[in-house]
Amino acid sequence: MAHNNSTSLLSNQTADFNSVFTLKILPLLYFVIFLVGSLLNGGAACIFFRVPADSGLVVYLKNMVVADLLMLCTYPFRIVAQLELGGWYIHVIVCRYSAVIFYCSMYMGILFMGLISLERYVKIVRTSPSSITTTSCRTRVARIFSLHHLQNPKCARVLAVLSWTLLTVFLMPNSLLTSKEANEENARKCMDLKTALGKEWHRVSSIFSVSMFWVTLAVLAFCYASISRRIYQSYRRVRCDNSDVCRKSNRSIFSILVVFFICFVPYHVCRIPYTLSQMPESSFSRYARFLLLQVKEGTLFLSALNVCLDPIIYFLMCRTFRESLLRKVSRRERRRRRSLTTAQSLSNI
Repeated sequence: MAHNNSTSLLSNQTADFNSVFTLKILPLLYFVIFLVGSLLNGGAACIFFRVPADSGLVVYLKNMVVADLLMLCTYPFRIVAQLELGGWYIHVIVCRYSAVIFYCSMYMGILFMGLISLERYVKIVRTSPSSITTTSCRTRVARIFSLHHLQNPKCARVLAVLSWTLLTVFLMPNSLLTSKEANEENARKCMDLKTALGKEWHRVSSIFSVSMFWVTLAVLAFCYASISRRIYQSYRRVRCDNSDVCRKSNRSIFSILVVFFICFVPYHVCRIPYTLSQMPESSFSRYARFLLLQVKEGTLFLSALNVCLDPIIYFLMCRTFRESLLRKVSRRERRRRRSLTTAQSLSNI
């Protein structure tokens, strides 16, 4: 009897925690970052719309803005679903469309962070391409696959199109294969809405996207370590023409690392035990599964938070963006001062 009472008490406590954290706190937090993210990324989009895509970096940053705007579009559906305002129908929309777009946008942002880091690595560490004097077949192949093409805007556009195509091919079928007839009982569990092929495709696309994250993390670590080493070497020399460039690029790459580790690393570290707990042969207890679910939802919120932190990257990395923003702020300040001066003059008449 005592065991049954303790089990019942534990179930009630977990249910209460779930209702407070998942159904009350998280929707409020998502609403806040939706408002802040819409303001920041809307402003960033307006500025980038006027910035010419004359470098690979600007092309990658513009695509990051698009990915963030797409991710922001999914937040209202998540908020309404968590607040249980739209009935079970809204959960079907989230499972079939909103969640798929959310994850596609998230991994697009991760992929472009990797491309930006490589582009910075080429600019700082490999600023002087190796002079090639021969015209052998091996030399021509080396030129074609040189990392210096990452800085070319035309090549960057091709890479952006390929990136969007690749993730669309792997992730968007999850929307089409979540096609079982929905009802009030199965609508809140996305896996119950998937066909047999849909469950298998979900597994394959999850492995692909998670693998892409860990590869990108390795790329960021390599690029940042190489740039830091280059900066250290420049400080040891009496004269270094690129020391200022190195310091600025180090600050830029560091901003990407901070956002990457805050937003994406916790979720993907948590995802490993959470995925294991969801397997049929899992030995995790019911309470452990519940805790992992809460941790997964909390770290997923950190991933969603990147829409508010990415504008920091735009400001630090893109000089044209930074100058445009500062000019815009300066013009508004001058208009505000003129209006105040005019008002004071009228009041003195």
